[in-house]
Amino acid sequence: MRFIRSLLLLIFFAVFTIPYATACFIAFPFMRADNRYWMAVGWCRVTLAVVRVLNGIRYEVQGMDNLPRGPAVLLSKHQSAWETVAFPALMPRPLCYVFKRELLYVPFFGWALGMLKMIHIDRKEGKNAFASVTRQGARRMSEGAWVIMFPEGTRTPTGKQGKYKTGGARFAVATGAVVVPIAHNAGRVWPRNSFMKYPGIVTVSIGKPVDTTGLTPDEVNMRVETWIEAEMRRIDPAAYGVEQNSPAAARI
Repeated sequence: MRFIRSLLLLIFFAVFTIPYATACFIAFPFMRADNRYWMAVGWCRVTLAVVRVLNGIRYEVQGMDNLPRGPAVLLSKHQSAWETVAFPALMPRPLCYVFKRELLYVPFFGWALGMLKMIHIDRKEGKNAFASVTRQGARRMSEGAWVIMFPEGTRTPTGKQGKYKTGGARFAVATGAVVVPIAHNAGRVWPRNSFMKYPGIVTVSIGKPVDTTGLTPDEVNMRVETWIEAEMRRIDPAAYGVEQNSPAAARI
């Protein structure tokens, strides 16, 4: 049954995404930038509703009151495609993802994406790529958006820890924005590189903002990594071999 439900989800993506992206592509030139974003987020909200009904994937969010009112850089654990889809629907402000410029050339999806105010990184620029990201990100934050990055760079298996890169911390220090660490266990229900989806509850935990004033990127990165990895052991102790009643599984 799970195989059939996972197959139905794949069919849903094929049937729903292309028409929705096409509608966005047609409508976006006549819409303000913020309205374009929220129209695109409609796809995310529909997808969350579909996976809830079809695959039994639900979610709970802890720490919403930790989200700041001003500019922020969200640095999140990366286990699944789920968080990429869900976070725009969960956050009260527009999110700016950093993605490779090549994605702009993907038919339908890339065309619609190009009309959103995201941050494009051109790896051909080499050392100048970070300066470009900083300029774009600072401009987006001045317009009221938050920048989101995944320090591990790629999706990590459940219960594992990737190397935390300093790009997000460098960006936050360069722009003076606070950093908000986010932990979640979406990999349990929507594993990376997996066709199968499993029923369950995704726990998203939002940490208190880290003031980057006077800190180096390495110091910011270490604080983010320490909090996220400790929090992962609290919200998903079984994945890390931690007993529920042990100190490591207690709330940080």
